[in-house]
Amino acid sequence: MVIHDGGISLSVRNDASFIVDARLSIYEHQSTVCPNMPVRSLIYFSVILSDMLSDKNIYGRRLVKIPTPHFVVFYNGEEEQPEVQELKLSDAFEKPTDEPNLELKCMVYNINDGKNKAIMESCGWLNDYMTFVNKVREYHADGAFDDLAIDIEKAIDYCIDNDILKEFLKTYRSEVTKSMQLNYEFDRQLELERADAIEEGMEIGIEKGIEK
Repeated sequence: MVIHDGGISLSVRNDASFIVDARLSIYEHQSTVCPNMPVRSLIYFSVILSDMLSDKNIYGRRLVKIPTPHFVVFYNGEEEQPEVQELKLSDAFEKPTDEPNLELKCMVYNINDGKNKAIMESCGWLNDYMTFVNKVREYHADGAFDDLAIDIEKAIDYCIDNDILKEFLKTYRSEVTKSMQLNYEFDRQLELERADAIEEGMEIGIEKGIEK
């Protein structure tokens, strides 16, 4: 789901961008920790610029103006993270430099319970979205993966009964259920891959130890 000033819209993608007062804001939602957001944001920005400047002469003598970029990530994963953190593109450079010729800064805001209260209080849509997410987590805390759809439905019922995203959830109930299932399946796959990588690393370490 993508959250914007006009409400919430469903999308397979979890990023959104818009221009206001010559500022291009690129917003991303993350439920898993990803230190590569500056690189991803750079790619997003390049693609957007390519489309915006398709009919402009960037080889001419006249300066072509572009909107000022602003990169933000909302994090609501279950892994503990700081309330606010700044990620920089230069952190990914193989050879660190104090004066990078290219830099991109991405602000990451933790929107879990008790974090960034000022932001959550000023944006009702974002606050309601997290209420819904927390209800899914609550109902699915001890459930099997096969029960996920049922637990999502219970969270939807709770939110509708308590006037939280009521009209949106009533209209897009099936789409919301499918979208949340996809998010959980994606996170679950990442956890499995991480566990496999750790296990593989331990096996390699044991083998090397035996060889020595």
